[in-house]
Amino acid sequence: MVAAGAALADEVGFAGLTMGLLAERVGVRTPSLYKHVSGQEDLNRRIAALALNEAADAVGGAVQGYAGRDALAAAARAFRGFVLDHPGRYAATIGMAPSGPDDPLASAGRRLLGAFTAVLRGYEIAEPDVDHALRTLRSLCHGFATLQAANGFQLSTDIDGSFEWLIAFADRGLRAM
Repeated sequence: MVAAGAALADEVGFAGLTMGLLAERVGVRTPSLYKHVSGQEDLNRRIAALALNEAADAVGGAVQGYAGRDALAAAARAFRGFVLDHPGRYAATIGMAPSGPDDPLASAGRRLLGAFTAVLRGYEIAEPDVDHALRTLRSLCHGFATLQAANGFQLSTDIDGSFEWLIAFADRGLRAM
């Protein structure tokens, strides 16, 4: 049910996902969904956890065997690709806070942060600055990918070229730290 909800969110946008629409998609009456999820909030949380785990798999797999700029580029490209391929389910992750340390959302978020933390090991980032570096990378990658997914780049300049520029910019910044 969660996978179907995530696919539907990618199709109609996360804001457009409803229990009724999901029930229609999977060919059941809405009350039947409550055998699988306790309601819209539960569905949203499960989609967010799924998305974070999928993003962690994509980024973690992409950085294997790389370090420094190569790892940064692989992580950024994998993250961007995930957001562009799954904009609805990724949108579910924004602002969704874990209910506690054992929440699947928390462990999925830690996995994704772990993949980006692995990228930072290729740079000489002081321990007190790691959180700042993670937030900077997330802001850069999230901002670019969500703008692109929303067709937010209207200039005629090549978007892929701009993304490579972003990677080079981030690499220079991290090396300067």
